[in-house]
Amino acid sequence: MENALKIVYIGNSSETISALTANDGISLELTSNILAAQKRLTSAPVPDAILCEVSFSGGEGIKLFDWVRQQSSLNPVSFILLAFEFKEDLIKEALIKQIDDFYVIPLPSSEKIIGRLNYLKNYRSKPVPIDIKPDTLPPTPRSKRIFDIVMATVALIALSPLLLIVIMAIKLESKGKFYYISRRVGRKPFDFYKLRSMRSGSDADLKELAKAKNQYAVASLRTEIDFSKPCQECAKLPAGETCSPLRYIGDQSICERNYKLQDMEISKSTFNKIVDDPRITRVGRFIRNTSIDELPQLINVIKGDMSIVGNRPLPVYEAEKLTIGGKPIASDGKPNIDDIIQKARLDNPKRFLAPAGITGLWQVELRGKGGDMSEDERKKLDIDYSDHFIGDAYSFKYDLWLILRTFKALFQKDTV
Repeated sequence: MENALKIVYIGNSSETISALTANDGISLELTSNILAAQKRLTSAPVPDAILCEVSFSGGEGIKLFDWVRQQSSLNPVSFILLAFEFKEDLIKEALIKQIDDFYVIPLPSSEKIIGRLNYLKNYRSKPVPIDIKPDTLPPTPRSKRIFDIVMATVALIALSPLLLIVIMAIKLESKGKFYYISRRVGRKPFDFYKLRSMRSGSDADLKELAKAKNQYAVASLRTEIDFSKPCQECAKLPAGETCSPLRYIGDQSICERNYKLQDMEISKSTFNKIVDDPRITRVGRFIRNTSIDELPQLINVIKGDMSIVGNRPLPVYEAEKLTIGGKPIASDGKPNIDDIIQKARLDNPKRFLAPAGITGLWQVELRGKGGDMSEDERKKLDIDYSDHFIGDAYSFKYDLWLILRTFKALFQKDTV
């Protein structure tokens, strides 16, 4: 394929090679020893990614990574380390060195690999600063802020008759407040306003509904990591030993394996998509499909919490997953190893350069297609828009183009 990802594979795993060769989205080149690998990597064309086994003829994957990062021509190339078994010391070293990714063979599905490789390709071509703090964020361009205030004010005035009619309809159909507030994160946490589209008290019904109607068959609806939940693998080891590196969150710790298993479970439950959700009112279904429920966000824009165009307003739990954690710097001034691992894991803080927005790349490109959208695709779109807030890259015309495209996505076939 013309647009296939150009991958150099270094190693001899027949199972992995066969799986990658069968993927039409990948153009695979094979090398099995250190000399052949270095010769290929220093010649044109430069590949999109390097997949390297931990150990191969004449070399080691981590040492080859060190050599690759010394070659300026290979800076845009992502490096993925492949192992045949999970070893704590190995993954810790890979994270500290900031190797782009680490997999234990067999690899995930072809779709996941393609999505990850495309994301890494974009990420490597646009280096991301590791630690972006609120006090170092660039100011919102003046032209953008003026446009936001004027457009939001005019829109609220013009749409006030419609809003009054919808508010009365909400109040007549079900008891409770006509609005809904949730905590979201843009450049900073803020109260996020929407018109209520569900019956009051519907959150209490979520667990029972999920058991019967959740199309993803989610069993657990936890939204936080349970540090008291034992790890089955750690239980097999002597006291004080863990099956994988410890991850520190606040004053608590949990092994990486246990954290990832719970995180996957929580991610699934968080993105519950209830089929024919009976909690949604008739008015609620209409205002969701027409995006009328989002009109109160114009108040967020006037307040400065959001912009007309920006990145997705993230729920707090999701924003926490994208921010730097870990233990503080030790008293001797040397970084704690687990803090380094946390920082190495963080590859997309740049998305917080841009404000939260009512519309944006994600809303325009993938609105209404949440079931078909991978986590890496969401990250990529956020980071792509954030690139417009670096240096003098901001474009008012680009914002207008996204607004015009938004009108095409206002009416949806599905309730979103």
